[in-house]
Amino acid sequence: MKKFLLSAVLMCGLMFNAAAQAPKAQWVTITSANLKCWECKTLLDEYLKRANGTMMESGMIQWKFNLIKGEVRVQYYPDRTNPNTIKTAIVNAGFDADDMKATEESYKTLPPKCKRKEDGGGPQPKKPCHMEPQN
Repeated sequence: MKKFLLSAVLMCGLMFNAAAQAPKAQWVTITSANLKCWECKTLLDEYLKRANGTMMESGMIQWKFNLIKGEVRVQYYPDRTNPNTIKTAIVNAGFDADDMKATEESYKTLPPKCKRKEDGGGPQPKKPCHMEPQN
């Protein structure tokens, strides 16, 4: 019985110690010139889900979009990934990420409204696209 109690106390101590050493999740905000509409959000969201695989493996925990500002906020574990790796995933999806431009090959596959403003993309006059479409 004493061995069982001692084992239980040791296990609890080890679990507490492991949890205390885990790095705290951080947030990074990334701006994109061509992330302004609901369709763009959906495309990037699905790409990040595929690229992320198992969230715990890649280090990305969650992401949130602000289409008015053209931003995506990503929460991540700093011991598993970093902002540059996250930006690389975004540019590989065809979207700009801060000072990094989207890869040309991926950018070409985006629908016209998800292109940069100078290429005719984004919200059009009297046609806001940052809200979820009504079915």
